[in-house]
Amino acid sequence: MSPGDHDVLEPPGGHPAPGEPGEPVLVVDGLGKRFGDHEVLRSVDLRVRRGQVLAVIGPSGSGKTTALRCLNGLEIPDTGRVAVGSELVVDFSGGASRAEIAALRDRSAMVFQHYNLFPHKTVLENVLEGPVVVQRRPRAEVTVEAVELLRRVGLADRKDAYPFELSGGQQQRVGIVRALALRPTLLLFDEPTSSLDPELVGDVLGLIKELADEGWTMVIVTHELQFAREVAHEVAFIDGGTVVEHGHPDQVLRDPREERTRQFVQRLLHPF
Repeated sequence: MSPGDHDVLEPPGGHPAPGEPGEPVLVVDGLGKRFGDHEVLRSVDLRVRRGQVLAVIGPSGSGKTTALRCLNGLEIPDTGRVAVGSELVVDFSGGASRAEIAALRDRSAMVFQHYNLFPHKTVLENVLEGPVVVQRRPRAEVTVEAVELLRRVGLADRKDAYPFELSGGQQQRVGIVRALALRPTLLLFDEPTSSLDPELVGDVLGLIKELADEGWTMVIVTHELQFAREVAHEVAFIDGGTVVEHGHPDQVLRDPREERTRQFVQRLLHPF
């Protein structure tokens, strides 16, 4: 993804002015979610500005993936509000409509932990599905864009292959291209490297870093702390369904204020 490729698909809204934070793209207030008697999220608040990356970290079962899925409407919160951009505010406390959920999904795109590609469709068909079938954009226009996006990630020659013919790293790159082809305001990543063999992790993380450098607004659930330190503008540590600590990566990952954050970071950095 060289600078000369940026005219293919720019991040929505472009880049913030140098030295100035972009306007808020994502505002989450009081997000709550229960599964039966189990309270998974308890009044979660998050903020992400245009062109910035928020890394969400936390132990298994902490609620971080549920929070991410709520941002895309894949899970429906019981309480709270989610605003994407200046025009869409969805208040779940009063019961969100189907149209509001559809609008939320239209403004964000998810890259899943386990790729979630259609096994019976080729790489190109997987990328075309959302823009053509859901967004109803012209197939010829989307095909040109999709092939160019695949070229940017080194997979143009695999456009007619099926998912089972690809490595895990290649499948995840297709997943990222599929998300980009939707032209989302917000990119969401759910542990994008946890299903990959160790030697493939670097390629996918490198691609995500390039997207961050290009100015894409992203929320990334990750256990890769060094990656979060290098790429994220803010880090949120979630535990027990709440945001325990939120701040600059150097503060949260090097000198956390909360003891629970400190314990978690030390355990990941020094597992033995």
